[in-house]
Amino acid sequence: MKRKPVDIRDLLTYRYPENLTYSPDGKVLAFSLAKPDEEKNNYHRDIYLIRKGKPVQLTSAFSSSIVFFKDDTHLVIRRVREESEPGITVLYEIDINGGEAKEWIRLPFALNKIIRINETSYALTGVIDKNDPDGYKKDGETRKKEAEEKKKAGSVTVVDEIPYWFNGAGFTNGNRTALFILNEEKKNKIKRITSAKFNVDDMIVEDGKIFYTGNVQDTKQNLYNRVFCYDPETSKKEVLYKKEDHEIYGLMKLNDRLLAFASDMKEFGVNETPDLVEIKDGKIITILDPHRQLHSSVVGDTLLGGGKGVVKNSNEIFAIATEEDRSVIWKFDESFEKHVLFDEPGLVSMIDVNDEKIAFVRETSTSLGEIYEMNKDGSKLKQLTHFNEECLKDKYIALPQRVDYESGEFKLHGYVLLPENYGKKKKVPAVLDVHGGPRCVYSEAFFHEMQVWVSRGYAVMFTNIPGSDGRDDEFADIRGKYGTIDFDALMAFTDKVLEIYDGIDPKKVCETGGSYGGFMTNWIITHTDRFCAAASQRSISNWISMSFISDIGPYFGPDQCGAEGLYGDENTRIMWERSPLRYAKNCKTPTLFIHSDEDYRCPIPEGMQMMQALAANNVETRMVIFHGENHELSRGGKPLNRIRRLKEISDWFDAHTK
Repeated sequence: MKRKPVDIRDLLTYRYPENLTYSPDGKVLAFSLAKPDEEKNNYHRDIYLIRKGKPVQLTSAFSSSIVFFKDDTHLVIRRVREESEPGITVLYEIDINGGEAKEWIRLPFALNKIIRINETSYALTGVIDKNDPDGYKKDGETRKKEAEEKKKAGSVTVVDEIPYWFNGAGFTNGNRTALFILNEEKKNKIKRITSAKFNVDDMIVEDGKIFYTGNVQDTKQNLYNRVFCYDPETSKKEVLYKKEDHEIYGLMKLNDRLLAFASDMKEFGVNETPDLVEIKDGKIITILDPHRQLHSSVVGDTLLGGGKGVVKNSNEIFAIATEEDRSVIWKFDESFEKHVLFDEPGLVSMIDVNDEKIAFVRETSTSLGEIYEMNKDGSKLKQLTHFNEECLKDKYIALPQRVDYESGEFKLHGYVLLPENYGKKKKVPAVLDVHGGPRCVYSEAFFHEMQVWVSRGYAVMFTNIPGSDGRDDEFADIRGKYGTIDFDALMAFTDKVLEIYDGIDPKKVCETGGSYGGFMTNWIITHTDRFCAAASQRSISNWISMSFISDIGPYFGPDQCGAEGLYGDENTRIMWERSPLRYAKNCKTPTLFIHSDEDYRCPIPEGMQMMQALAANNVETRMVIFHGENHELSRGGKPLNRIRRLKEISDWFDAHTK
């Protein structure tokens, strides 16, 4: 039987599980399921429940997502309604045993997080304007009037701090995340706890007290934060860690000890792996160096995200970790000894834990995201959902073929996906795909764009080069080495693949990548002519300009280039030396540029500079700009835009290989 090809538009058939959440009694597992809506060009989310191993749909009328379990039988959810008032968060309560969702509370700010304190009180974090910190107290009529006056004044944005925008959030100038207390029984239900300029980074509730991290942010972002405790009963605030010398997040209480993840970023820069630490007596005490990032760094394009990566349960910590070219599940017991619970090829994207089970979303080389459950010791693995089996049924899916190679001091490996016709007819073209990050990894999990290229007759090759995650910090640390050992590894990998698979036409090898992979694409086309075509996506071309316009630029640019700061001739020289734009005159490779106009991580001028430099030198080039999209276009952009993006790249490769 002839198998069907994976088509670009198959994206519209995929389903995306999100936000796995056990009920407090552990009897029910709730989650959201997102599906593309072609007509509205967005995603519709329904809430499902799993009882006794079987999924049942709970909501359908409105696109809904889970906020938290209010008790064993009541979920608090958000609904996406077209008539929703900007800046207002409306939460609904729904009985999981049946009945319609009813409005629970209307909050006069954009909610980030909510945690129950007791029967009537909740801790919340939400967005305020530092210049109008009590604006949330205004009544609806006043807010409406101010919005109309602002509209009459014209479309104007004022910025006076950095970052003034943030990828996925738009212009954030003046915005701060504040801590609030909500008391359902009081007339003035909501009370702000933090000051106007204070920005809350993380927040938990334990034993009736609120523990949180953050710092005052005036006109410049502070990478370091402090740790606080607030007692709602006494209104007393205590500073538990007052030094500004660590990035601290992931607060949790374990056996009455306040734990967190923390990094001083001194040895390996901003990408350094954080330690598990205890906050005690005003000090940070290192408990454990996990040697791995405790989250999934695996990149893909068939999951939308949303969900927990680290969960504290009783006296144990459960975490996703990135190990080599896969994400795994670890447990740390009371003595912080590590136990490997799940370690299989592919991807684990989110977890939750109750007293007996661990639930997680997993992808393999032949399956999209589905929910699995296993015992807390890692035994008796069971697949609970089968939402994506039909859309891949009878499709030709290429399985990853491992390729081992060496580059310099490194022993590395990558993978090749072969088209169904490989070895039967004439030689086939190929695509080298470079991941972002750089501290990310490719796995053996299903990757839609790669399978699309396979279905078009391409061999696809991908690898994890120095700078990638999955190993120790020494391997991931390529500060000051961009375009050197990473470039050498990619070329060595390409050479090895062509040596092993002589059915690939070496004159018809294309190359692409996004973010860091976009930087590498720009570097590759200015340092070799071996590729017949390239597609540079959400790229960096000029470290100097990137450092002054990106939401992370002021610290990320100098740090990754190995410069001591933004200013001075020596720092400028170092950043320019690592910039592909400097070498643009060497480029002869036909290159497509893909950028989004709301990408504030790798802003659109980075692609424009490179594209214009090539065009001025009579190199064949083209730029496709997606309006209203950001850095996440390929993974979480509007469905039709994701389809158009992949079609542009695929057609560009076809035009230069077929």
